[in-house]
Amino acid sequence: MNKNKTEISNINNLNKVSRQKNVTSPIIQENLVSKVNELTFNSAANQPPLRQNRSYRSDSLSSFDYRYITDKLLKIDNIESINELYNSINSLITNTIGSDFYAIGLFKEQSNCINLRLRDKMGNTYSTKIFMKDKDNPIVQVFTNHKSMFVEKHDYLKLNYYKNTSTVILPLLSANKCIGVFIMEDKHARQDEIIYALIAKYTALVIHNLELTEKSEEFVNTDTLTLLYNHRGFQELLSNEIARSQTTKQQLSVIMMDINNITKINREQGHAKGDEVIKLVAEKVRQNVREGDIAGRYGGDEIAIILPKTSSDRAKYLAEYLTYSLSCCFIDNIGPIKVSVGVATYPDCAEDKEKLLLLAEQAMYISQAKGYKDGMSAIISSSDFNFWDDVALKSYAEVVSKRHAQLGINFEEELITKFHSDHNLSGTKIREIATSLAGAIDAKDTYTKGHSTSVSKYSEALARAINLPEDEVERIALGALLHDVGKIGIPETVLRKEGPLSNEEWEIMKQHPVIGVEKVLQPNPNLRDLIPIVKYHHERIDGTGYPEGLTGDKIPLAAKIVAIADTYHALTSDRPYRKGMDLEKAVSILEEGAGTQWDSDLIRTFIQIAPSLGIQ
Repeated sequence: MNKNKTEISNINNLNKVSRQKNVTSPIIQENLVSKVNELTFNSAANQPPLRQNRSYRSDSLSSFDYRYITDKLLKIDNIESINELYNSINSLITNTIGSDFYAIGLFKEQSNCINLRLRDKMGNTYSTKIFMKDKDNPIVQVFTNHKSMFVEKHDYLKLNYYKNTSTVILPLLSANKCIGVFIMEDKHARQDEIIYALIAKYTALVIHNLELTEKSEEFVNTDTLTLLYNHRGFQELLSNEIARSQTTKQQLSVIMMDINNITKINREQGHAKGDEVIKLVAEKVRQNVREGDIAGRYGGDEIAIILPKTSSDRAKYLAEYLTYSLSCCFIDNIGPIKVSVGVATYPDCAEDKEKLLLLAEQAMYISQAKGYKDGMSAIISSSDFNFWDDVALKSYAEVVSKRHAQLGINFEEELITKFHSDHNLSGTKIREIATSLAGAIDAKDTYTKGHSTSVSKYSEALARAINLPEDEVERIALGALLHDVGKIGIPETVLRKEGPLSNEEWEIMKQHPVIGVEKVLQPNPNLRDLIPIVKYHHERIDGTGYPEGLTGDKIPLAAKIVAIADTYHALTSDRPYRKGMDLEKAVSILEEGAGTQWDSDLIRTFIQIAPSLGIQ
């Protein structure tokens, strides 16, 4: 770029010298200085300068102010896109040269052709491809030889609707590399070659810089193993495509694919073998997606594809084609590649990006659970299944548990809404839904993963040990499953804090039993009999518990049972600030609190059954 600026400086210096010596410069003719000043004044006043009128131009470009062109070229450095460059070049040529047309052609290695974009003085555009095999075409010759060429007739462009006039073709050279050609219609091209060469050189440098910038940005957003977009790049592009779909009112689908058994392959045959499988899947996806589709490596063994302007049915059809293509690929010691596939469609399934991805991933897990039919993966769309289906619920909990830290959306709220929307659920369904909700809550608190399920198991065991009726055992197990449901309303900064809570944080945490009752249980008639369990499982025998400070027999039996199970699991679980206790240590703490914190008789029974429960 410095070399070009030097050339421009030389041009300006030559102009200056010619005026000082009162001689006619080969670049600027001194007798036209007054006209140049007039044209400049007219331009500044937003009047169309005379040089835009083709009839005015009866001699070579040297009759015009080269400084105007060079000044404009210096400003091209600031443009940020190819289209902006085209507009700048068009403005420059329109305001100074007034040619019938000009063209910029860029070489595309993949198709081995030059994509030519021509624009005429009326603002019309014309695009065509010049294939490199057409060696007689002057455009190909200039590109190959890196030398300018003057052509008396523009037949090579096949523009029958333009008068056949002469053109100059110049190579676009940057860093000793030809990236395309620049074509100008001009009968004075031989005299004006120096300024055209300068325009071509600047154009080449800007295009080359834009390409390098684009490649560097692609590298930032490219997964090095698969050469697909990485998670960051995929997310950005999905946001853009959803915004476009919102504007155009068109559908958009997302396919989520999980490579089956990749963990087993990594473990038994090494990560190099696993990488080989992932790379092959990525290659097949890249080969088989349509133009305009966008594929990315969403996770370690997950590949996602954005399908603009695509319905759910069409997306499923494309997914079937992809899975068939993959099933035809055999890898030594592994066999055919098998994937689980989920589909979600905007706006039918969701309008929010993160929810769309979650639903696609949930559908993928359901596909994984359903396995194969006739050797092919089950292609599942999020619009195909009932939300309360057992497999769907388990898949939902699994996805929420896996992605919660990344979601940024309160999906537990949505699950609660579904809780309240159906008041005619059977007991079995309520249990399934509660399991999913408990999984979502545990996912929110990373230090208590699986906590609700374990507390339910311990509570059920203790209830059976004291010979409670079966229906009461089931109620206690369900209440224990939801005992921490109020943590939905607790900030994650409190839930995830490493180490003891401050007094203020502790007061916030103590609100979760009441939040659980008011937000989840009370609105749903099927769950109201669980209120005493959830609300009072943090009460103490001595009255120092919360939220109401109940004492002794005022605390419901079911809540006393859950309180012991809750404490036992907390004692035996790992925390960031300590390892989980062994059975003996946990039992000794329960014994110390018998009669003050917990019911003595229940503690005695729990200690007897604790060894059979194991430590989760």
